[in-house]
Amino acid sequence: MPTRRTAPRPVPGSTSTCPGSATAALGAAVLGFFVITLDALIVNVTLPAIRDDLGGGMTGLQWVVDGYTLMFAALLLSAGVVSDRAGAHRAFGRGMAVFVLASAAGGLAPNLALLITARLVQGAGAAMMLPSSLTLIREAFPNPVRRGRAIAVWTIAGSVAAAAGPVAGGALSLVSWRMIFFVNLPIGVAALFLLARAPRSPRRPAPLERTGQVSAVLALGGLTFAVIEAGADGFRAPWVLVAFAVSVPAPAVFVAAQLRGRQPMVPLDLFRSRVVRIAAGNGFAFMVGLNGTVFLYSLYLQQERGLSALAAGLVFLPMTVLSAFLGVPTARLTERFGPKVPIIGGLSLMSLGLVGLASLPASAPVWLIAVVMIPVGICGPLAMQPTTGLLLESVPAGRSGVASGVFNTSRQLGGALAVAVFGALLAGQTNPLHGLRAGVLIAAALTLAAAVANQRLPRPTRS
Repeated sequence: MPTRRTAPRPVPGSTSTCPGSATAALGAAVLGFFVITLDALIVNVTLPAIRDDLGGGMTGLQWVVDGYTLMFAALLLSAGVVSDRAGAHRAFGRGMAVFVLASAAGGLAPNLALLITARLVQGAGAAMMLPSSLTLIREAFPNPVRRGRAIAVWTIAGSVAAAAGPVAGGALSLVSWRMIFFVNLPIGVAALFLLARAPRSPRRPAPLERTGQVSAVLALGGLTFAVIEAGADGFRAPWVLVAFAVSVPAPAVFVAAQLRGRQPMVPLDLFRSRVVRIAAGNGFAFMVGLNGTVFLYSLYLQQERGLSALAAGLVFLPMTVLSAFLGVPTARLTERFGPKVPIIGGLSLMSLGLVGLASLPASAPVWLIAVVMIPVGICGPLAMQPTTGLLLESVPAGRSGVASGVFNTSRQLGGALAVAVFGALLAGQTNPLHGLRAGVLIAAALTLAAAVANQRLPRPTRS
């Protein structure tokens, strides 16, 4: 009697995937990264409309932006641990659900305080999603070449969101600024639909280190609060001094907790890797340049040049649209020459573009501003895409969630501090153009320093 053959059953917790489930995992990760990036940028051009509707000065507008990025950055480290502990699939689903609910609350907010609260919750949901989205890709695509191409698609989604963000914000504000939050709802539902068809993720033992998480929130929150409020009330204000006093010892408490803990949230030996250190610096410098530029020019173009929200959004279109088409060419460039060439090239171009913006006279036509912004935007695919791939290749699989959390924490910290510092520079100047130029020159110096640091990256191994 012939032996009956049956298809092998998947082992529980296995990450082996069929093409359909891998595509579903990639689709969910791509949509997640899309809304995360979109909400970091779509709100900037609507800030004057939000102020007209809900009130608030420069400080309130900074918190609308930084409420999202601050909570995002503060929770990313533990979110990487949660991703490893709960499994990327479950962590991503919970993060998306929180994000969608907070988006609905933001769209319905009757006052500025509740809007900022909704932005804080949005940031928490985004923090849960981001590390797990990269882990979903790593699990679904074990082959390095296919994984590199999948990361390219994931990066393109962020570039498309960056391209769509300012323009979509301006267009939606023609109806109501509240539409920039409601637009997240159908995207989130689609991501959860795809996630239901993606393979389950394995869980890895990774205890949550509470002292480290609390100290990280105090460090990032205290510093950001102090810088934002100092722009309005001065550095001698009592609440500013208290915030600085909290933020200064908090990093030391965080490091001590990681050294003494048996299961640290962020193993400090991770930073022995030169790649991890450089990747974190790349992410920080890039987001200072990108978020700082979008924040500064969204306000400048509307308040000083008299542009509408839609017209201001269109000024960012050349730099963001071009970057959306560079994902696949960058992947090919990286496969041929290694990651070092596009990373250094992208950061150098961003620095050059920022210096160019600072050099433009007050009478420069708007179209020229849009052209000079192009090198700022294309740094995203050129530098961040290969940086992400290099980071994932340089750490063990069991630490991919933690490494992703470290990398993206540095990115969001850069974005949050850029808005805090550059907003304070604008508030402290009688001529806003002086504060704008100071901000972009600071960003230019940071991106140039990052480009120089990448000279120390290891040379690619040739097969």
